[in-house]
Amino acid sequence: MKIGYARVSTEEQLEDAQLDALESYGCDRIYKERISGKSIQRPELLKLMDVLREGDIVVVQRLDRLGRSLVDLIELLESFKQRNVHFISLNEQINTTTATGELVFHLIGAIAQFERKLISERTKAGLAAARARGRKGGRKAKMSSSDIKKAHAMLLAPDVTKAEVARHFNVSRPTLNKALNEYGKNQ
Repeated sequence: MKIGYARVSTEEQLEDAQLDALESYGCDRIYKERISGKSIQRPELLKLMDVLREGDIVVVQRLDRLGRSLVDLIELLESFKQRNVHFISLNEQINTTTATGELVFHLIGAIAQFERKLISERTKAGLAAARARGRKGGRKAKMSSSDIKKAHAMLLAPDVTKAEVARHFNVSRPTLNKALNEYGKNQ
């Protein structure tokens, strides 16, 4: 099935040219919306993604109607590829039902993979630099070392439960257990 997608950002803009192009191309169903393309969490786009089946073809008049950021476009195109859904952008003449279009699609996928690896490398380098400066990554501990010592002392009393101690310090039991285990290792 050919499924069209048309998007304009404001009420003043008209999607007529997009709708005409999609109808001329023979789309069986067209999803249209008036919303910014800055996020891929758009109601009609999400509906389109829900109805896609293997072998379907998603058609847009222009690539920027699907998404404004390269990251979002790549994510959407990768999602299509994983679901064996073809993609056609009429203005840019990207058509994954042809050998050339498939090549363009693979190039976009390769760029996406390259970008993910670059981000991973930058993240690892940043974490290593922070550790070299003595900064520890991760979330701030919910319990200070003083709190942990107090909790340990409270639990020495036979009538005090871990649940009561956790409530006292406003933490969950697993958080209390983790803190106490770390305290025990450091003693």
